[in-house]
Amino acid sequence: MTDSPDASSLVSASSQLNLMEVDAIDDKEFDIPQVDTPPTLESILNELEDEEEPFVLEDTCVLNTDNMDAHSYDTSSLASSDSGDPAHLKRKRRTVDLNPTVHGSVLRHSLLKGISAQIVSAADKVDAGLPTAITMSGVIAVGTSHGLALVFDTNQALRLCLGTKATGAEFGAVSALSINYDCSRLLCGFAKGQITMWDLANGKLLRTINDAHPPGTAILHVKFTDDPTLAVCNDSGGSVFELAFRRVMGMRSCDSRCLFSGSKGEVCSVEPLLAPPDFRDHPITHYSLLAMASLTKILVIGLKPSLKVWMTFPYPKSDPSSVPQMAWQFVPVQKMVNPILAFCKGDTVHFLLVKKEESGTIHVIKQRQLHLSCDIISLCWINSRTLVLVDSHEKLQVLDRPSQAVLETLDLEQVQLVYNSRHFKSLATGGNVSQALALVGEKACYQSVSSYAGQIVYLGTKSAHIMALRNWRERIDCLLKQEHFVEALALAWSFHEGTAKAVLGLFGDPAKRKRVVADKMVEIIFQFAEFALKKCPEQGKIQVMEQHFHDLVPFMVDYCLLLQRTDLLFTQLYTRLLENTVAKGVFLESLESYIVADRLGHLTTPIMKDLLAHYHGNGMMDSLERCIVHLDVTSLDIQQVVQVCWENRLYDAMIYVFNSGMNDYITPMEKLFAVIGPPLREGRSLTDEEVVMGNKLLVYISCCLAGRAYPLGDIPEDLVVQVKNQVFEFLIRLHSADSLEEEEVFPFIRTLLHFDTREFLNVLAMTFEDFKNDKQALEYQQRIVDILLQVMVDNPDFTPSQVGGLFTFLARQLAKPDNTLFVNRKLFDQVLEFLCCPDDDSRHTERQQVLLELLQVGGVVQFNEGRLLALAEKAKFYQICEFLYEKKHLYDKIIDCYLRDPLRKGEIFSYIHNLLSMPGYTPEEKRAVQAKALQHMQELVRLSPPRSAELVVFHFKGDVRSIISEFQDDQLLFRFLRCLLEPREGQHSDAVWPLEPDLHELQLDLLSRFAPQELLDFLQASQHYRLEEAIQITQKYRHNKATAYLLEKKGDVQGAFAVLLATLKENLVLLTAESDGGETGGGAGRDEEEETEGGSTLAAVKESLDDIIALCHQSSQNLYQQQREVLWFPLLETMMDAQRQVKGGHAKHTFEGWPRPNSDAVASDDVSCVSVLKELTMKVLNSMSSFIPLPAIIQRILQDPVYGKGKLAEIQSLILGMLDTFNYEQTLLETTTSLLNHDLHWSLAHLRAAVTRGLHPRHDFCNICLQQYKRRQDAPEEIIVFSCGHLYHFQCLQQKESGRSLALEPHQRLSCYKCSSSKGGRSGASAEPGRGRSASLAQTRVTSVHHDGGVEADGKKVFVEATLDPQQEQSWDQLRSLYRGPSRLSILSELSHGHRNERTGLLITSQSGAENSQLKLSPPPLFEE
Repeated sequence: MTDSPDASSLVSASSQLNLMEVDAIDDKEFDIPQVDTPPTLESILNELEDEEEPFVLEDTCVLNTDNMDAHSYDTSSLASSDSGDPAHLKRKRRTVDLNPTVHGSVLRHSLLKGISAQIVSAADKVDAGLPTAITMSGVIAVGTSHGLALVFDTNQALRLCLGTKATGAEFGAVSALSINYDCSRLLCGFAKGQITMWDLANGKLLRTINDAHPPGTAILHVKFTDDPTLAVCNDSGGSVFELAFRRVMGMRSCDSRCLFSGSKGEVCSVEPLLAPPDFRDHPITHYSLLAMASLTKILVIGLKPSLKVWMTFPYPKSDPSSVPQMAWQFVPVQKMVNPILAFCKGDTVHFLLVKKEESGTIHVIKQRQLHLSCDIISLCWINSRTLVLVDSHEKLQVLDRPSQAVLETLDLEQVQLVYNSRHFKSLATGGNVSQALALVGEKACYQSVSSYAGQIVYLGTKSAHIMALRNWRERIDCLLKQEHFVEALALAWSFHEGTAKAVLGLFGDPAKRKRVVADKMVEIIFQFAEFALKKCPEQGKIQVMEQHFHDLVPFMVDYCLLLQRTDLLFTQLYTRLLENTVAKGVFLESLESYIVADRLGHLTTPIMKDLLAHYHGNGMMDSLERCIVHLDVTSLDIQQVVQVCWENRLYDAMIYVFNSGMNDYITPMEKLFAVIGPPLREGRSLTDEEVVMGNKLLVYISCCLAGRAYPLGDIPEDLVVQVKNQVFEFLIRLHSADSLEEEEVFPFIRTLLHFDTREFLNVLAMTFEDFKNDKQALEYQQRIVDILLQVMVDNPDFTPSQVGGLFTFLARQLAKPDNTLFVNRKLFDQVLEFLCCPDDDSRHTERQQVLLELLQVGGVVQFNEGRLLALAEKAKFYQICEFLYEKKHLYDKIIDCYLRDPLRKGEIFSYIHNLLSMPGYTPEEKRAVQAKALQHMQELVRLSPPRSAELVVFHFKGDVRSIISEFQDDQLLFRFLRCLLEPREGQHSDAVWPLEPDLHELQLDLLSRFAPQELLDFLQASQHYRLEEAIQITQKYRHNKATAYLLEKKGDVQGAFAVLLATLKENLVLLTAESDGGETGGGAGRDEEEETEGGSTLAAVKESLDDIIALCHQSSQNLYQQQREVLWFPLLETMMDAQRQVKGGHAKHTFEGWPRPNSDAVASDDVSCVSVLKELTMKVLNSMSSFIPLPAIIQRILQDPVYGKGKLAEIQSLILGMLDTFNYEQTLLETTTSLLNHDLHWSLAHLRAAVTRGLHPRHDFCNICLQQYKRRQDAPEEIIVFSCGHLYHFQCLQQKESGRSLALEPHQRLSCYKCSSSKGGRSGASAEPGRGRSASLAQTRVTSVHHDGGVEADGKKVFVEATLDPQQEQSWDQLRSLYRGPSRLSILSELSHGHRNERTGLLITSQSGAENSQLKLSPPPLFEE
């Protein structure tokens, strides 16, 4: 491969770009050339605007260029126009959020003053017309609307004016321009289709081409390829042609070849691959690649050696008005340089890597795409990593392709960009273009943008503008001019670290780059300091000044440290800030965060002195301590620091200074012991500060013994052993240095034990872990253990917990395999006696826990288990007993331990369940535990009946009867059975005890005695009791309601009715008796008591009546008429008999709690007994009217003497109520029927109108392929028109539908593709089937067939076939959209439900428990006064 010419050219190209280190690429193509070389256009256009222009136009008042400088534009209005087309597209603006502190100003936007003035002058003075096209190479050429081409040199001076107004009148406006790579030829395309070639050396017209493409179409693009004899053009018909220039015998000619026909899809942009000078020999250039963008896809073809299509790529779904954009760029990828084609249509930029394989084929690789939130109308590369885009709101965006970051956004409103809409519509030739191409042309500005050598020129209606990348210094200076010093430093640091984007002008060598940028940053820091002092408020509050410097000074410190320039920080910068006292303080305070983060470890002596004074003077002692422990001790004045630390109790800092500065590890301990020792010896409680100091002392000792420095770091290796020995020697001192006569021995160990015994022993345990073969350390270990035993054993000052902790610690040390300690075993026996002392009830739990820990250590600590068990039982240490029993596998005795331990009784259930469920126990052990549990079952039930029942269910199913037989307390048995038989999660009690009816009957008996209110619920829930036995039980305890339920369940409806009727009669007797008593009995003192008793009796009557009515309702569904009368008439007679027992209206006794009728006829607040009974009778009548004919009811009523007397006075209200109910229900039925018929007629009429309605298409082209609906004259073409007005070819729509669903059913309902797609937004997700508004009720299919001779000019005959959608969901949606309110039937239903719920009238029955309840509506009842 390395021997091939292609590979060698690639290597040479890659060597120029230094591809081995892509980050170090130096963008040479953007550098300003040397002075000794001829000036180029780039050198002129890259100069800043404030320099003197080499060419000045006489008439400069036309353009206001005073405010146009080299800085970025930022405007907020839009005033762009289409050259020659005043009806340009009005575009809505969209703001783009950008953080300018990240990248600064990336682009330099410059107005080409000379060219702009010449354009305006030419239009005014010589009638050259408005500018229409621009292109840039070694020169800049501008085409005008009157057919002229103005050519400007590098000094912006007009060098050539090509063409005349006469040719402009003949050819039309210049619509396209192109300059070849050596800047010797210019191609001009015109609005009427002609193409001219000019010699740029002398302005001579070389060729006029009239027949390169079909007449009547405008030239949209004309472009040279790398081959100077080959060009391509694209016309408004959507076709692309190759132009081959020939010169034979002095005669110039042009051969045209069609590359792409507009009949296959209109191309609106072409882009040949042009190699820069460094890549002329790249192997890909041999193919002369050409990219073409049609309205639906991208094509890449090769013109050489023969015409070949290498790739086609369809666009994702986008707005039809979006403009396709393409741009080529050679990009280093994986150490090779290959061209990348960037293209977009809408808001997504795609990248295609094109490379030549060894076999000679072209391979196209799709790269990561870039998503934006705007519609792109221009796309250009400005270098191999950066793109410049313009959106439809004329916002220019600079993007970094690798990171996909938006670097900068500019507003091009002042440019007034020229659009090419007139040429895309081909207005000069009569406008014979497709609507799709004309729609794209609304935002087309191809000829207004041209890029060359890292610069982009934009053409406005009266000006020309150029964009180029700023070099790195210029980007920083832009921020400095705006006094954005923080942003400038951040940007400079990104240059320093190589993380900045779109970098220009920096060296490839990282070291050299960092050196140059660091010098610039130092300069910025000095300017920043001057700015901070200059802008400081001279007057006002001190807080304002502090805030000012807090916002600025930390940035200076940060970047000095990032640059590792502490000399600059502590000398020049600090000296400059000393002028302001506030700035000095803020500077010193800002050092803290960097010192604590170990970014700043050494301070100069003056700085340290000022820092100490400032922190001490402002009371910032915690901050001072944090700083001292992180600083190099050589920069400290040790005497001053120690004095300040001791006075302000900065113990961490003091320890650090003693340790690091003087290698003294003992003095800090002496000072801390001097603070916490006296209060501990005197028995006083420690303050919070003293507790903190004691904890510091423990941590400090732990660090010293472990070889770690306090509070951070490590002790030097050569001092580790020495420090450890010094600390041990200090701890085992017999007396302190300034001891008194009464001081006890070993004061330091004694103090630590009193402060926190457990933590001190933990420190020793961690230290002893490190002792291996150090003989000296082992001696210290034994010595300390002896001292601990001497101090703590038989010492009443220490609690059992402390003593037990010591022996637990010793037991763990003795249990180690490499133990060298010696401890007298008798001491452990003494500790056992001490902990198990039965006379001492204090700290019982604590002593038991300590002994348990000691036993769990095991190892060499062995006790006589029999003696220990006796002591534990005597001391009530049940956990110790459990521990010992478990070792002996006496698990049944552990149950006694749990039952006797008041703190752990509740855990016994889990223990028994786990032991019986888990493996690892022998059957004998489990049987012993079961026997023990059965023995104590009643005690377990008393503890928790639910958990006891759960235990029985899982482990004692076969022993239930024996367990129940042992119960002596019926109440306890009832609680146990209720829990045992209740349903459980995941299973039902019936599944647990399905064949034990006697258990359920026993529970039924107990329920009848202890909880009769739950009796009926139990009978309904349980299914495993025997009916006869259950009936006997309920009859035994006179629970009539339950008895009636059982009789009904048995099938004896008459028996159930008789029981309930007897209950009702009893309650009625009580009611009438109370009524009589209330009438005869006097005395106001009994009124309240009688009312309460009467209310309860009346409630009982109402409840029993409701029960018997519910029974009659349920039973009447399955009975004959005669059987129904046997049920209902006795009930009615019972109610009438009760009324006969009451003395007419003489009983005026009232009942509290009965709801008073909602009737104005009731004049008083009291309800008489007769009135109440009549209302109850009306309730019975209303209920039975559903099952008994009205004549039979009236006849029975008339036979009653109560209603039979007089002239129907008593029965009048009853008869009228029945008639009103009948009339009301008849009216309701007729109204409902009328409404339903009307709604049905309305729905069918609208459905028929929607189906038969004619459809009017919005356009005459298919909304998928954007072609005319009649594409071919001689072939049949089926089209579909939807009710929304969109038109499709049936074949196109079928393809889209099959793309959505893998299998398209033969009769699958089609939906409007455009409307259903728009439902999903820009993502293109199709809408839910059957829910789109645009989907039609009827799909109208139109078949276009060519007619044979003798027909009209269009030669078409149209057949219309209307088919109703087989799935009527869409029709229903259409109906709902036409009539959005609720139907009258639903309103009526809601009203009827509300009426039923709100009415409290007695004519509406509350049919509780009825399976087939009926809606019964009636007018308000009438009540007699």
